[in-house]
Amino acid sequence: MKLKMIHWGFIGCGSVTERKSGPAFSIAEGSDVVAVMRRDVDKAKDYAGRHGIGKWYDNAGDLIRDPLVNAVYVATPPGSHAEYAIAAMRAGKPVYIEKPMAASYKECLEIIRVSEETGIACFVAYYRRTLPYFRRVKELIDDGMLGKISTVQIRFAIPPYVADYDRDNLPWRVKKEIAGAGYFYDLASHQLDLLDYLFGPVVAVQGFVQNTARLYEVEDTVTAAFQFQSGVLGSGSWSFIAPEGSRTDRIDFVGTKGKLSCSTFDFSPIVFETETGMQEFAEENPDNIQLYLIQSIVDYLNGKGDLPVSTARSAIRTNWVMDKILGYNL
Repeated sequence: MKLKMIHWGFIGCGSVTERKSGPAFSIAEGSDVVAVMRRDVDKAKDYAGRHGIGKWYDNAGDLIRDPLVNAVYVATPPGSHAEYAIAAMRAGKPVYIEKPMAASYKECLEIIRVSEETGIACFVAYYRRTLPYFRRVKELIDDGMLGKISTVQIRFAIPPYVADYDRDNLPWRVKKEIAGAGYFYDLASHQLDLLDYLFGPVVAVQGFVQNTARLYEVEDTVTAAFQFQSGVLGSGSWSFIAPEGSRTDRIDFVGTKGKLSCSTFDFSPIVFETETGMQEFAEENPDNIQLYLIQSIVDYLNGKGDLPVSTARSAIRTNWVMDKILGYNL
């Protein structure tokens, strides 16, 4: 499907679209935003006014049917990703979905089934695959600087958010029916997709899950072990109830020639260590952090570029891994 100009419609225009993604759709060459939708029409109108967008809706179906919209960005919580993505593809409009791809692996399968049935492209916002920071990590690994990779370890710990203590008004990210799980689904998806980008699919995984603090109903502590098709072994630990002073955001890669460490969210300098010394690498990311992935999608839809690095086919693998870790019935 080749389009001359990608006219996006946003289903959902909350905080993630303010800077991370939204402006990038207008900055990207061959792309603009013509309509937004939010159930609160006043907020939709306000967003459209502040971002110079001509139309706003309070109903997703109306936006999808808008003849000016020829591609749809689904930026709602995961619980509605499948519904909106499928409706857009059935209307013949390519879709870019916020991560994670959906609230479950089973819903991802349905999205892919409809994409293949209709022939309409579907992409997922795992934009870290395109950032200079993580491309540097991949370059060091692919160039053999670490030798043969034996293990990779994710360590992540953050304290509870203030809103986590408000039982009468908990964040949607800890409501399983909306988010698919808890903060693990929201944050670990970035890390697990990144490892998929670096090493290929996970073929075996085992997880252990606990709700330690009982602030909400979903998990707050997760550990996992996994093996990649490439033979690399991995492990991870995630705590969303850590003390303030013990914040951790680190991935360690150990090879036969050296060790490499990076972060997922902090973008602290990449550290490469060997027996001869240590090097650090600092990389600049774009202000609108999804820009490079969005540009690659626009170029592909315009017939000017290769298949982007984050598709429904790659993204579904992360949902499969997360659901296996959480012990969901696949």
